Amino acid sequence: MANYFRDYADLCFEAFGDRVKHWITFSDPRTMAEKGYETGHHAPGLQLHGTGLYKAAHHIIKAHAQAWHSYNSTWRGKQRGLVGISLNCDWGEPMDINSPKDIEAAERYLQFCLGWFANPIYAGDYPQVMKDRIGKKSAEQGLDMSRLPVFSLQEKSYIKGTSDFLGLGHFTTRYITERNYPSRQGPSYHNDRDLVELVDPNWPDLGSTWPQSVPWGFRRLLHFAQTQYGNPPIYVTENGASQKLHCTQLCDEWRIQYLKGYINEMLKEPLLSHMQMVTEIVVPTVCTLCILISAVLLMLLLQNQS
Repeated sequence: MANYFRDYADLCFEAFGDRVKHWITFSDPRTMAEKGYETGHHAPGLQLHGTGLYKAAHHIIKAHAQAWHSYNSTWRGKQRGLVGISLNCDWGEPMDINSPKDIEAAERYLQFCLGWFANPIYAGDYPQVMKDRIGKKSAEQGLDMSRLPVFSLQEKSYIKGTSDFLGLGHFTTRYITERNYPSRQGPSYHNDRDLVELVDPNWPDLGSTWPQSVPWGFRRLLHFAQTQYGNPPIYVTENGASQKLHCTQLCDEWRIQYLKGYINEMLKEPLLSHMQMVTEIVVPTVCTLCILISAVLLMLLLQNQS
């Protein structure tokens, strides 16, 4: 399938590459794998709990890498475009910021969500916590090998670095707390994570069951992606709010507030780097100039007195 996908990508590059300069190989592959091969809610409608989604994701990552390499070697020189992937993830905030277990669970939530695909692309392999957790539970379930597939050394090298930008989709935030699911309950993506997702009832209600408006989580996710994956170029590829009740006229003030909040949080992230530049460069420079000017004025004052 990875080879077929590369052939399809090549056809697209050849047909549209003179006009299309930004390519996304897959959009939200986590949902594709989870709902297609774990819950069965999406095509192909399979419920291969704790196995199918990991295998599907494994092939998606390899297909993405093949498409990137094909563009890089054949098309980039004449088309001058960029190829990336778009990953969706909510922000996971520790339920108790003073609980090491909740902090670890929130980190695990992000690695099973964003890191599942981003880590192989930016670091060459699955997050260590995924390998450890799934491997341990697989052994406890009597399996000879982990339910999480393994990349060969050649595949790790081939996949690492195959993204010119990171597409990021984000909608809401969840509080995360630790919860252990015994391996005897059987394999599943849900049980592998050993956590629970919670919603704050005080978060603004948009009139829909999903999402809740939590703008500050967006900023934290952007910062996480920047620091975790070497500060790649990030394009926000998905964001917005659904509506539960039918509206017969323009009545989207709630959506305006949602977008305003999330855009404002997004704009704060570049400001941090500018503030860091001010702190590290401008302030010391100004202080040095002040000292030099003071020294010169002091010398002039002493000369006048003499």
